[in-house]
Amino acid sequence: MSIERINDFAADPKLQRVKAPIYRHGGKRALDIALVLAALPIVFFTVGLIALVMLIIERANPFYSQLRVGKGGSAFRIWKLRTMVPNADEMLESYLAANPAARLEWDRSQKLTDDPRITLMGRFLRQTSLDELPQLWNVLAGDMSLVGPRPMMLDQQKLYPSNAYYRLRPGLTGPWQVSARHLSAFADRARFDDAYDASLTLSGDVALLFKTVRVVLRGTGC
Repeated sequence: MSIERINDFAADPKLQRVKAPIYRHGGKRALDIALVLAALPIVFFTVGLIALVMLIIERANPFYSQLRVGKGGSAFRIWKLRTMVPNADEMLESYLAANPAARLEWDRSQKLTDDPRITLMGRFLRQTSLDELPQLWNVLAGDMSLVGPRPMMLDQQKLYPSNAYYRLRPGLTGPWQVSARHLSAFADRARFDDAYDASLTLSGDVALLFKTVRVVLRGTGC
């Protein structure tokens, strides 16, 4: 099933490989900056409002940052609205130690289907993808792109079997994020990244951005 989904993505006529060096080496970055600057007023208001509500309800820092792997393997600090309890790392270790099945799931995909660390408000933010809005700062700073591979944690590099990730800026959204989040194995993610890298075009990125909007409006996360 995963191979079929990947082949479907690679075969999409909107995403077919086209000689597009101008877009890859300059146009993509220009598109990122233009779209982020256009969205900044709404984003600032939305993030500020959510952060205020979180401060009132949860009485904790509404923002969360973590080192992630960027283009060329360099590390950068990613920003998100916090969706987990403040002591999430300690809780994770205790939970995995007490639940062998969860440990196996975590070791395979670095994700948990039923993650006890996520707060009630955090579930809403993840379902609507609002927790990702602060990453627009990362896009503006040049650490990320609007479209690209899912940003990896530093210790996940050993699980990733491809070099395509390192040729691209990580993305706020991308083919894996909108098409196959149920395929959590890193080998599946790598195949989507390979296909995206081989078919990088302006029309392909625009198509993925529109698909992202549909996914967010359906409330299935991104």
